[in-house]
Amino acid sequence: MTTTPTSFESSPADTVPDLAAAPVGIFDSGLGGLSVLRAVRTVLPGESLLYVADSRHAPYGERDHAYIVERTLAMGDWIVSQGTKALVVACNTATAESIAALRERLPIPVVGVEPGIKPAAAQSKTRVAGVLATHVTLKSERFRQLVERHAADCRFICQPGHGLVEAIERCDIDSPALSRLLEGYIEPMLEAGADTLVLGCTHYPFLDTAIRRIVGDRLTLIDTSVAIARQLERILDTHGLRAVQGTAPAAPRLCSTSDGAHLRQLAQALLSLDLPVEQLQPVGAPGSERGVAGHAPKAA
Repeated sequence: MTTTPTSFESSPADTVPDLAAAPVGIFDSGLGGLSVLRAVRTVLPGESLLYVADSRHAPYGERDHAYIVERTLAMGDWIVSQGTKALVVACNTATAESIAALRERLPIPVVGVEPGIKPAAAQSKTRVAGVLATHVTLKSERFRQLVERHAADCRFICQPGHGLVEAIERCDIDSPALSRLLEGYIEPMLEAGADTLVLGCTHYPFLDTAIRRIVGDRLTLIDTSVAIARQLERILDTHGLRAVQGTAPAAPRLCSTSDGAHLRQLAQALLSLDLPVEQLQPVGAPGSERGVAGHAPKAA
């Protein structure tokens, strides 16, 4: 079965009542945040949503700290410029490396995500759990503190999911090659006695079917997407920013720093959203891309 943890991160902001009708921004380095978009649409059906994928620079999981912070701040600035009332950072890597800088810089509430270590430790009967996450997330101080705080008596087998984000970004969620890659990551966890698997990247819930084909009912999967949506709900209510009940929102606005073709394809296949994707044009000094400008008229 799949369960949802309650771990999350958020930041305060002053109440601005007239922003209730404004959209909520959801940001990821690529397409994984669509799992969060799906959960937010279910939990908060009245909210207008702006989804932004920095796919031109994905995956963040293999980048260094300075690069991730630079990109996250640039994307955060652009999302605020679009009149959003809150921001969900739907990326474990960006949260681990950049959430403090974002909260210091942006004038709106920021909700982040972290791997579901606490609920995994609470549910594991064998006291052995697996974690699939990016290399950056697993080596971050935030991750170390999370394990130390909530799971000192539980053994975690941490596996960097090399190649998984890239596969999802090209809309490969069920190929034989992907199955072999997953088997190589998951079988050692099963052999070690793991009964729980933390999906420590928002991309990974889209691999649920492929993982189930390998593990059957031997592993409980921990997915953070609904917990993020519930925390967003609490933050909007706390600051008087929730859309008026009964509001019919516009269709989600999808944007990408790449050509957007894969974003459109995955949104249609997994969320039944057949929408155009606005392409954002990167700007900055020669040889660098320190920000994003307004979207070009081109749509995927």
